[in-house]
Amino acid sequence: MTLRKCSSALALVIASAVPVASYAIDIRPVVVFGLEFGGEEIATTTSGGSLKFNELFSLGGGASFLTDSKDIEVQVTLAWKYGNLNASDGSVSFTRYPLDALVFYRFPNKFRVGGGLTYHLNPKFSADGTAKPLDGLKFDNALGEVLQVDYLFTEKASIGLRYTHLDYKTKVSGVSFSSNGGGVMFGFRF
Repeated sequence: MTLRKCSSALALVIASAVPVASYAIDIRPVVVFGLEFGGEEIATTTSGGSLKFNELFSLGGGASFLTDSKDIEVQVTLAWKYGNLNASDGSVSFTRYPLDALVFYRFPNKFRVGGGLTYHLNPKFSADGTAKPLDGLKFDNALGEVLQVDYLFTEKASIGLRYTHLDYKTKVSGVSFSSNGGGVMFGFRF
């Protein structure tokens, strides 16, 4: 599925989620931070440490669109996601730039539930030491789905659980790796 088709599908989801009688939308900047886990192993150390495709942390920002009825929220963010593993004989890291477009339903009891699409841009593996032959291994941009449940401390601050379903393919051989996994997300809407 191409990014253009997914963008069209997401636009239809957003349009159908916003009530017809709602004309005002509160647009605010948002900052997100996540700690995530899961996916297939990228690398392991002899001491038992490992790095997986969905790990470690992400930091990003974007915009939040909240209807005047305060029950439908659309959040679009671009983040930097980074995971690394250090050992005495070298280190490896995995970076990518997730672009997320999520639609949430806000319940009156301070919870919001939603989901949407994530598109990971420029996934890249870096290595040194004994893993140096794998340095620069690149993957195709990857499209996946996200489900998320958040607790809203206030109208602006949230903490939640996220599940991501996504596969990466190497650019050269086309081999797929699962990046399915969960995480804890923090958000702040200004």
